[in-house]
Amino acid sequence: MINRIIKFKNLYKILIFIPLIFYFGKRSYIAFDEGFYVLQARWILEKGNWIIPLWWDEYILDRTIGLQFLIAKSQEIFGRNIFSAYLPTTVAAILMLFITYKLHEEFFNKKYAIISPLILSTTYLWFDYSHLATQDIIYSCLVTIGVFSLVKIKSKDDKFYILLFGIWIGLSFMMKTFLVFVPLLSLLPFLYTKKDLIFSKLFWLGLFIGFIPYLLWSFSINPYLDKNIIFYLIEKFNFLTNKNTFTNPFYYYFWNIPITFLPWSIFAIIGIIFNIFESKENKYIITFFPLIVITIQSFFSTKTPYYNLQISSILTLNTYVGIKYMFNSKRYKTIFIFITSKIIPLFIVALTFTYYFFFKHLSNFNLKENTFIILGLLFFGISWSFIKHNYSFKEILVTLIIGPYLLTSCLLQSGLFTDRSKELREQMEYISSIDIVKKQPIMVDKKSINSSQSQSKIIQISLLTPRLGEGIESIDQLKKSELAWSTETKELKNNNYSYEVIYKNDILKPWKLILKK
Repeated sequence: MINRIIKFKNLYKILIFIPLIFYFGKRSYIAFDEGFYVLQARWILEKGNWIIPLWWDEYILDRTIGLQFLIAKSQEIFGRNIFSAYLPTTVAAILMLFITYKLHEEFFNKKYAIISPLILSTTYLWFDYSHLATQDIIYSCLVTIGVFSLVKIKSKDDKFYILLFGIWIGLSFMMKTFLVFVPLLSLLPFLYTKKDLIFSKLFWLGLFIGFIPYLLWSFSINPYLDKNIIFYLIEKFNFLTNKNTFTNPFYYYFWNIPITFLPWSIFAIIGIIFNIFESKENKYIITFFPLIVITIQSFFSTKTPYYNLQISSILTLNTYVGIKYMFNSKRYKTIFIFITSKIIPLFIVALTFTYYFFFKHLSNFNLKENTFIILGLLFFGISWSFIKHNYSFKEILVTLIIGPYLLTSCLLQSGLFTDRSKELREQMEYISSIDIVKKQPIMVDKKSINSSQSQSKIIQISLLTPRLGEGIESIDQLKKSELAWSTETKELKNNNYSYEVIYKNDILKPWKLILKK
């Protein structure tokens, strides 16, 4: 009987994450970055080229082929559908939640270990990127595995974790190349306490195993290049270190992290501060590691929100510490209960009604999306309003989790984080039903890809085109009865009407589907 209860509890821990991870409706891609990677994966399957990342018939040498390979392999095994494209990210997200659970066990205890992955899964940044077919969750999962393996190394007898600590480095390099040095440098204070690790043969064996995918790819691609692929990757790294469109000021992360880690930001900050002064054993990982990561990234010219996904599990552990500290504090507990049970619920409910009565008609959301948004916000506000001063710590934790859990579950099932290009998807579903489109491939006029807007739109269109043809230099290359996506207008009017516009509208703009007569 006891074993059955334990099995049921373990099953419950798994089932509780389903509404946060799996979406049960139609999906669509955004152009950057996921659409770009999925399109490259499509070319891998259609052209049989598993080595060189492509942009039509051109080589793209500023990145590895790690993610594109995983997406293509997933679609090769499970079918060329959109669910398979997201599968590598989904698997990495689930694994990252599990490692966060194990980290909580390692630093604290098993009693409330489920709380940390629940907190992680309801933070805005993690929740957003766990439903994007990009490298970021996979890379962050690998970093989290690296941190966990390092924590688990107590002696030279922990052979598996020593090996694992070497493996994650090479795999991370295959995902994000030189950015792997950020977490490695940030772990130096803790690595100093484990100086013998660097002399372990198992560590170096793991390092070699982890780099095998990159080495195999590097040896395979180099015959096609005029110089080693590493130099192209260095050029991309140099671009990121210099001023570019993603350059932000030094203080960028000081406001960006609190926003992207909502609704748990304040508790995470309190936890970090507490651990600086109180935690001697845990401070290297829980405090120093995320702070050093943030500091290094602040000196880096390119700054984006998703760079901080690699510390999101550790920020989650700090969130738990922050909540526990506020609950046990005789000085701050009353303020903590008042703000969480009165101020925040009142603000959220007021925000919900303000949106419903004054701004709902200004948004492009449909009835389903608006319903889920409003219900999610109301669930959040109402659930936190039930927090009482006489609640036990367990009751406080459960009540705090319920609000964000219901909100993020509603947001996911609304489609806002999964069907992000719904209107374009619907238009392409109609175009795909046209007989002439079903029968032949559609070329793409590469000359028309002359702006970020046209590039973004053609990525989405290409992914939803049933039979995608080659890229052509101009529509003059089209043969009789061939179709193409183009933005040309002048040529269509002044070339003896030799082209017919099959389909165009504002959603596909500036692109239109044309037929060579």
